[in-house]
Amino acid sequence: MGKQTALYAKHLEANGKIVDFGGWDMPIHYGSQIAEHNAVREHAGMFDVSHMTIVDVRGPDAKAFLQKLLANDVDKLTEVGKALYSGMLNHDGGVIDDLIVYRMEGWYRTVVNCSTREKDLEWMDKQSRGFDISLTERPELAMVAVQGPKAIKIVQGIKTEAADLIASLKIFQGLPHSDWFFARTGYTGEDGLEIMIPETEVAAFWQALTDAGVKPAGLGARDTLRLEAGMNLYGNDMDETISPLQAGMGWTIAWQPADRDFIGREALEQQQAAGVTHVQAGLVFESRGVMRSHQKVIVDGIGEGEVTSGTFSPSLQYSIAMARVPAGTGDTCQVDMRGKLVNVRVVKLPFVRNGKKQFE
Repeated sequence: MGKQTALYAKHLEANGKIVDFGGWDMPIHYGSQIAEHNAVREHAGMFDVSHMTIVDVRGPDAKAFLQKLLANDVDKLTEVGKALYSGMLNHDGGVIDDLIVYRMEGWYRTVVNCSTREKDLEWMDKQSRGFDISLTERPELAMVAVQGPKAIKIVQGIKTEAADLIASLKIFQGLPHSDWFFARTGYTGEDGLEIMIPETEVAAFWQALTDAGVKPAGLGARDTLRLEAGMNLYGNDMDETISPLQAGMGWTIAWQPADRDFIGREALEQQQAAGVTHVQAGLVFESRGVMRSHQKVIVDGIGEGEVTSGTFSPSLQYSIAMARVPAGTGDTCQVDMRGKLVNVRVVKLPFVRNGKKQFE
């Protein structure tokens, strides 16, 4: 038995197929992964993301600590509620985890992955020495992601007392309302909300969403949606041996100011100076067959790479993948699929955004 979220009974009630995910008993689907995926693209779907780890950072040195800890710079968060995506790196420039940090009233809230919880907390605690801060995990808060073109309007109809606050949210901003926290963020390539809710209130909210026609969606749809949106999955597309420069996360590195000595900076500068050997790319295979993680990518005359995430795209109706390919790769390459080399196209990510194909 793994750990269970406050919505576990609701998943069983909806005939969720439960699997182990990072030590948690979570639904992979509720009968049809494709139907759940399409609901998010066309209407609205909801995910239980209560297994994510919320850590609040408070104290006089909170900003200085996060400027040291993260490759991105929290000084960019010029207004309360603004969110920032960043890698948390080791001294070699590898990614310990990717996370979101929100600027709150005089403090910061971070959300890290469940599968990396223990090492993240240990690393954050270790790096906090010498800083006047406190790190507080918030396990009493559940999290629900409501995603899709109709998601925000439906939540406003249910949480009428927070409707104006929700309407005011800019993309990548989150604000509190009473004990709840509404963020206009997500992992699907659709507009929507990620909502932090006291555990005691989350089941009733989930039921209200169900009654309003929002479809429960599991880990399977979450993966196909995020892959279509070109969003990294920790452990697949990056890890402690892969730098942000190799994982399509170069945009999350704040090089300025030049004197901000964040963890991993020196290693990244050395990588840049030497020339990054591999970069992230999107692959498209429009014939029969599905690209999968760890398949070899061959670029004639340049070198080899690897598929990091691959799947069948329900929106496009053929296989897509994210891959780490040799720098200098052109617009085609080959993938070793079960011992057979197949020709695939190389495209710029994302594949799908707001329900629409994003490449030629």
